[in-house]
Amino acid sequence: MTIDRRTLLRQLGLGLAALPLACGDGASSPDAQGGPDAAPAPDAIDPGGWASGGTAAMTDKATYPDPFTVAATSCVIVETTTAGPCTTATDLDREDVSEGWRGIPVRLALQVIDTSCAPLVGATVKIWHTNVEGVYSGDTPSPAFCSGNDPATIAADYMRGVRTTDAEGKVFFDTCFPGWYPGRAIHIHFQVASGGTTYRISQLFFPEDITTGIFATHADYTEFGQPDTTFADDGVLAPITAAERARVTFDVARMTDGAMLASKIVTVTT
Repeated sequence: MTIDRRTLLRQLGLGLAALPLACGDGASSPDAQGGPDAAPAPDAIDPGGWASGGTAAMTDKATYPDPFTVAATSCVIVETTTAGPCTTATDLDREDVSEGWRGIPVRLALQVIDTSCAPLVGATVKIWHTNVEGVYSGDTPSPAFCSGNDPATIAADYMRGVRTTDAEGKVFFDTCFPGWYPGRAIHIHFQVASGGTTYRISQLFFPEDITTGIFATHADYTEFGQPDTTFADDGVLAPITAAERARVTFDVARMTDGAMLASKIVTVTT
């Protein structure tokens, strides 16, 4: 009998949950679960108001607001967290990182600044996270843990990409709301680097009420049930005091087409 990685982690008693690992699991590869081809019609809206169909559902993208119109006045360094075992050496310079996967379309907006609140110009921002099934793609150091040793998943690079900050320190990605896997709250990894120097590796999280609503109502997510790990139980977030978790939690807004705008100002030491 073959079991998926989500089930395997549960049978292991969530032994990895206590470790500050930033990487993946979930169900299976796109081929095994339908993947991109299983996406609903781009104009579908679930009862919670979120669109389906992945990034193709961003039909009103030209109207999305700039979440960084107000200059930052508090420039506190973002917490450093582990990169986790699901990193890859691949740097794909692209805005749309979804590779056609289903899920809630997410416009990910980051602004990188230094401790004087000045924008960090010309830095590279690398992101990586799971697909809707809670699975990481790519040729990682831990293929069993990250991708279940599935060749198609290892060969893919979905939910991974790199962009360069503009004159205002901003980068934008088009992606899909991540899935969950045992022992971790839903998160997106990021790395800020420039000229061979890495300024920050950390993770950003989605508000828990948003996550709960999505997994309760959205057709692409309800099959997986509610995430089993809260902020208070997450091995990476737990050491960060509740008062300071806002620094690693996205600001979220729903766009007119049902896409999610997830934004954050990230302060780093240069």
